[in-house]
Amino acid sequence: MKLNYKKTFILGLGFFVISLVWSLYNFYVPLFLRDFLDSQFWINAIMTFDNLLAVSLIPVIGAMSDSTRTRFGRRMPYLIIGIPISAVLFSILPFYTSFISIVIILFFLNLSMAIYRAPTIALMPDITPAPLRSKANGVINFMGGLASVLVLFVGAYVYEFNKYLLFILTSILMIVSLILLRKFIKEPDKGEVSKEEKINVVGALLDVVRNKDKTALYLLFAIFFWFVAYQGVEATFSNYSVYFLGTTTKTGSIIMSSFAGMFLAFAIPSGFIASKVGKKRTILMGITGLIVVFLILSTIRATTTFLSLPFNVIMMILMGIGGFFWALININSYPMVVECTTEDKVGTYTGLYYFFSSLAAILGPLMFGFFVDIIGFEFMFIVSSFSFVLAFIFIFFTKPKGN
Repeated sequence: MKLNYKKTFILGLGFFVISLVWSLYNFYVPLFLRDFLDSQFWINAIMTFDNLLAVSLIPVIGAMSDSTRTRFGRRMPYLIIGIPISAVLFSILPFYTSFISIVIILFFLNLSMAIYRAPTIALMPDITPAPLRSKANGVINFMGGLASVLVLFVGAYVYEFNKYLLFILTSILMIVSLILLRKFIKEPDKGEVSKEEKINVVGALLDVVRNKDKTALYLLFAIFFWFVAYQGVEATFSNYSVYFLGTTTKTGSIIMSSFAGMFLAFAIPSGFIASKVGKKRTILMGITGLIVVFLILSTIRATTTFLSLPFNVIMMILMGIGGFFWALININSYPMVVECTTEDKVGTYTGLYYFFSSLAAILGPLMFGFFVDIIGFEFMFIVSSFSFVLAFIFIFFTKPKGN
C-alpha cells in the first residue's frame, strides 16, 4: 500500500490556503490592533474572536459535511462557498480606517474561514487509507508550513515595501488554490448516510467521555494544552518582538519564519518517524524538546549574545529547533484522533479536534495577554512550557490503536 503523493500534495492546497491566512493574521493583526489598544489582554481577546466562532461552528460544519451529498461532493461545497468570501475580506483587511472597521472585517473574515476549515481537513482521511494517514498528514502540513514560510519570510519584505500588496497577493493565491482543488480532487462516493450513522457533536463528545477507553479523551486534553502553549505564543509574539525585544516588524517576522521553516522541513519526515517508532512516542519527544527550547528562549534578551551571535540570530536558531519539535507533535496528532473512530464519523471527530484546538486558541492568548499586562512579556515562554508539561502528562496515558 503506497501513498498517492501527487493527489495528497494537491489536497494540501486546502491547508496551504488556511495557513497562508492564519500566519499573516496572527502576526500582523496584533500590530494593527496596537494602533487602537495598549493592553495585550484586549488585543489577544480580539485575536480569539475567530476561535469563538470556530468553537461553535467548526464541529457543527464538520458533522454537516459528513452527511452532505451534492454533485460537487461532501466537503467541496464548503470550500467553494468559504474560500472566495475569505479572499475578498482578507484583501481589504489592511485598509481599515478605524477600530470599528477592523473589528467588522475580522468578524466576517473569521466567519467565512470557519465554513471550510473542518471539511478541508476531513478530505484527507476521506481519500487516504488509515495506515497512510500520518504520512499524508505530513505532506499536508508540509504545504501548510510552506505557506507560513512564504508569508513570514518573503512576506516580511513585501510588507516592508507595501503592506496592502501582501494581503492582496495572498487573496489571489487562495482563489488559485480553490480552482486547483476543484479540478484535481475527486471525492470518493461514500453512499447514503443512514440515521444510525448520523451523529451530533454533543453526542460524539459524550461518547468520548463515557467510553471506558479514555485514549480519545486524554488525547483531546493533550491537544488542548499544547495548543494553549502554541497559540498563546503565536498571538503574542509580534508585539513581544517589537515592544519587548525592540526588533523591527520585519525582523520579528523573520524570526518567526525560522520556526515555520523547520516545521516545513520536518513535516514529511515526522510522518515517517511516527511510522517507525509510533505516534505517541514521537509526540512525547516533540513535547519534551519544546519545553527545553521555550525555557531557554525565556532567558533571551536584546543584550544576549553567544559565540558573538546577536540575540536575533540566537532566537532564529532556537525557534528553528522548536519548529522541528512542533512538527513531531502537530503532524501526528490529527491521525491519532481519527484512528479513535470509524470512517463515517471522521468529519465529526475532525470537528472535535478543532473544537479543542480552537478552545485552546481562545484561552491561550487570553491567558498570555493577562500575564503580559500583569507581569510583563518575560513570562510568555515560561507559561507556554508549563502548558506543554500538562500536555505531556495527558498524552503519556493514551493507548493509541495505530501505535
